[in-house]
Amino acid sequence: MGSLFSSSPPRSIVVTATRRIGDVLLTTPLIRSLKASWPDTPIDVVVFRGTEGVLEHNPDIRRVIVVEQRAPLRTRIADAVRLWRRYDLACAALSSDRPRFYAWFAGRKRVGLVDPERLTWLTSLMLHGIAINHHQSDHAVVSTLGLAPVIGIEPIAEVVAPGIGDDPARRARFDAVLAQSAAIAQGSPFIVLHPYPMFAYKQWRLEGWVELIDWLRAQGFAIALSGGPAERERDYAAKIVAEAGGDVLNLVGCLSFGESAELMRRARLFIGPDTGATHVAAATGTPTIALFGPSDPVRWGPWPCEWPATENPWQLRGSGRRGNVYLLQGEGECVPCRQEGCERHVESRSDCLAGLSTHRVTAVVAQMLGLTVAEPIAIVEAATLRPRESRG
Repeated sequence: MGSLFSSSPPRSIVVTATRRIGDVLLTTPLIRSLKASWPDTPIDVVVFRGTEGVLEHNPDIRRVIVVEQRAPLRTRIADAVRLWRRYDLACAALSSDRPRFYAWFAGRKRVGLVDPERLTWLTSLMLHGIAINHHQSDHAVVSTLGLAPVIGIEPIAEVVAPGIGDDPARRARFDAVLAQSAAIAQGSPFIVLHPYPMFAYKQWRLEGWVELIDWLRAQGFAIALSGGPAERERDYAAKIVAEAGGDVLNLVGCLSFGESAELMRRARLFIGPDTGATHVAAATGTPTIALFGPSDPVRWGPWPCEWPATENPWQLRGSGRRGNVYLLQGEGECVPCRQEGCERHVESRSDCLAGLSTHRVTAVVAQMLGLTVAEPIAIVEAATLRPRESRG
């Protein structure tokens, strides 16, 4: 394997990952690969403001550099100039103009992920090494790790979830938050539900969450809700709590990303839609059920723990389990359409998710947790696959 640094390791590295929260999280396998190859080299990461929380307490990162997403050109240039050639190696870990822009300013040597249709003389001039982003056929983790052989390092396909660190006082405060639920305080195992995605077209129905809570309580589980601080997200969670009644620990808008990840680590199970939180849950190792509708699972399905670096875990169509993740697709021959819902905009309804029955979800919960329930359960899904068992 060739290397851009065959004689000595780089003295400093920056990874540019200016996009959404989930995109940033899925660059952490590349960061881990860099750190494993060069453990003494500090690594900084450039991200958009509002996404930095997903890197909270990441042990591979020295510093997170935050830039504004919607800033005037002069501000963007000023941010980039402050990075001018400060790093031996800059990695544009996402295939778009902004990560390459910051990488070009920051790195004395530069590599980047590039869509095949965007491979021009300019990108070749900006970068010393290029990996082609096979975004129509590869998972985002597999695509990003395509930079590893370009750099000359071994790929490690481990998505690194955020955390709260080892500070005893912070852990004690977090324990006190969980103790707000009488059931959790008394030792009941709990399940985390993340009901609200950023976009409506990825959303399950409110009645489904309420019915699911009723069923989970009947099985002896306590319930905790996770989510961000947006007003719509808080309102949606409040409606669920009001309709479900009883003891629901509503932590929507109350936790940092690191605290949300700690909540997921302690849970027996996580259930959520196609959103960054579901990727975080999968990365913690907690059993995770992902509710997918229009989204492309090949590209964006949650990455299972200990999955091989070069193997796509998901097929385009078909529910099933891979490692600690069960991806449950909605109903309909059109699934997945790869569009923004039935009306082709982010606030659209998706019939495939609206029609996803609570019974299908509870059946998968029972399977994931090894539950024996009173009524028979029939699941017609793809066979459970584990790493390296699906070939041949």
